[in-house]
Order: sequence, then structure tokens, then C-alpha cells
Amino acid sequence: MINRDRLAGTFKSLASIDSVSRQEARISGEIRKMLEPMAREILIDRAGEKAGSDTGNLIAKIKGNRNVPPLMLNAHMDTVEPGIGVKPQFKNGVFTSDGTTVLGADDKSAIAIIIETLQILHENNIPHGPLEIVITICEEIGLLGAKNFDFNLLSAKYGYAIDTADTECIITRAPAANRFEILVHGKDAHAGADPENGINAILLASRAISGLELGRIDSETTCNIGVIEARGATNIVPNLVRVKGEVRSHDVAKLEEVTRKIVAAFEDVVTDYRKKNASGSLPRLDIDIENEFSRTFVPDDHPVVVLAKQAAENLGRQVKTKKSGGGSDANVFFEKGIITGVIGTGMQDIHSVRESIRLDDMEKTVRLLLEIIDIHSNGTRRS
Repeated sequence: MINRDRLAGTFKSLASIDSVSRQEARISGEIRKMLEPMAREILIDRAGEKAGSDTGNLIAKIKGNRNVPPLMLNAHMDTVEPGIGVKPQFKNGVFTSDGTTVLGADDKSAIAIIIETLQILHENNIPHGPLEIVITICEEIGLLGAKNFDFNLLSAKYGYAIDTADTECIITRAPAANRFEILVHGKDAHAGADPENGINAILLASRAISGLELGRIDSETTCNIGVIEARGATNIVPNLVRVKGEVRSHDVAKLEEVTRKIVAAFEDVVTDYRKKNASGSLPRLDIDIENEFSRTFVPDDHPVVVLAKQAAENLGRQVKTKKSGGGSDANVFFEKGIITGVIGTGMQDIHSVRESIRLDDMEKTVRLLLEIIDIHSNGTRRS
């Protein structure tokens, strides 16, 4: 039933269209053309205006002919950089790039899988319930498409984001995340002639960072500083440094506690300097804390999990629930009341020029989706 050549062709076509975040209009148009034969309605929302993209999220509604709750399927159309001039290669059943860019299997493999699934349902007149397809923009730069999505356009209350590697799991737990940006303001001075009159912002930031616990804090919590940025010259005492990082945790209390410790570390360094040097209003801090996304926790007895496990069992496979350290559109959907499990396509080495995906793995996910939809068409309930 699955047309492997068509699936491969769809993915290759999509991967060949550059679509780094905020430049998704061209691929959105191509996806729309592919979906039009199956969808009764295709919409583009206005998320792009807020996210700074040249298009919005794409929503396709497939009517279905079974009286069951609508099921949502989600993927994202944007890629990370280097993503300009992608030339997909296919050899021995494996897709790669030419080694100078990412491939875009994250997440165009999911889009190809969804399209093949819908084509099979359509051309074989397979009974199924209503389906709502949401292909988002700007996922890779902070889930901006999902965050600015018009949720009034959806009626589904649960579904799947196809956006991870493992084809034998469903991610049911993902962390919440806080993103922080701290500006440390010092005072500039000539580094050789008058260093005593300066306040080195880099030094102060370094003292604060040196007292932090970074990396894996515990089994539920991580912390990272990813950017330390200052401008100037070696003969100038730096008066400003920007520090950017994140905290993630499956426990909201831990998330807030680690975030509080980071802020306190910087505040203590500044307060201590002022006490010892009577320096007036400097040094000082500007602190911005943003909740990047909320956690997800899908119960094992929810239809999203029951459907996936039953579908895998019917196919002679096993799908296990899994906890992830990463975020996805599913976090945003979950926060808005749409219970979303995350399933995989087989993509490997994502966000690198070594990215790859096996056609066999993509086919496995098509089979799983078809089986999920088939079971769903007969009605679902909590076990």
C-alpha cells in the first residue's frame, strides 16, 4: 500500500527547498499543493507576522467519514542553518546532504510521512475520522510558530507531533524551560593607563558563572550557559557583557529554584563589588527571564498513548513511553490543552551536516500512523 518511491520523492522534493527559520513561504506553497487533493480546507494563519516569517502556520483539515474526535498531526517546516543550498543525496536506502548543509530530515521527513499517509487514505478510500494537520513555522528558533498559532482554528484535543528520532518510542514527558539573558554593566577605562578607574564586566560575569552548577543538575533538571558576549578592544576595560542561557526541568519547582540561584549569583557579585569599592550605581544588572515552554506529562492511559501502543502491537512492534530533555511544538500544544505525544521518523545526527535518515524508518512511521488512524476510526476511550 505504501508507495516507497513516492515517499522518497516527496521527501527529496521537500528537502531540496531551502526553508531556514523565517524563510518558509516557498516550502509552505509546495506543501499546500501536495495536500490540496486530500484536504477539504487549507488555511495559513497570521503567526508569521508576529514571528517575523514570510508566511504563517499551515493548517489542513481532512473531513473523514467516521464519527470520532478529530486527531491532530503536527510537524514543522523550518530548518536550522546551514540550510541554504541543500542538495539531498540518496544511496543504499539512506538520505544525506552533500555534507555542506543540514539535510532537513528534521522535520521534513515528518511532513513527507504525513503526506504519504494522507495519500494512502485518499486513494484507497480508507475509512477514518477527521484529521487536522498543523505544519508550523519557526519551530527551531523558539517554537515561535506554535506560540503564535491561532488555536481557534483547531478542534482536536489530542494528537501527535512527529518530531524525534526514535521510531520505537512515544515521548510523553518533556521539560519546561526558562531562558535567561543577563547584562552586566561595568565601567570602561584605558586598560593600560587607568585600569583602576574601570569596572571589568567580564570579570564580574566570570565570578558569577564560576559559582554556578551547570550541565545535568539531577535526573530531571539541566542548566546551560550558551553565550558570553562582549565587544571592545584589549586595551579597554569592558563595560558590558551579555550572558545567555537556559534552565530545563520536569519539575517546575526545581526549574524556578535553579533560575533563582542563577539570578542570585549575579546579584551577589554586584552587591559584593559595590560594598568593597563604594562604586556608586555601577556595576549593575539588567535581567530578563522568559518561560520558553511549559512541561508535558501525558498519562499512560490517555488515548494518545493507548493508540500508539496498540498500533505498534498490531504491527508486531513495541512502542515505549519515553522522557525527553528537549522541547517541541508539543509543549505549546499541551499548554493549550491539546494532549500531544511525540513520535519519531528515524532522523539521525540532526542539526549537523552529518544528518541522515533511512527510507525504511520513514516507511515504518507511515505504517504506524496508518494503524493509529485505523484504530482511532473505531473510537477511543481511556483504558
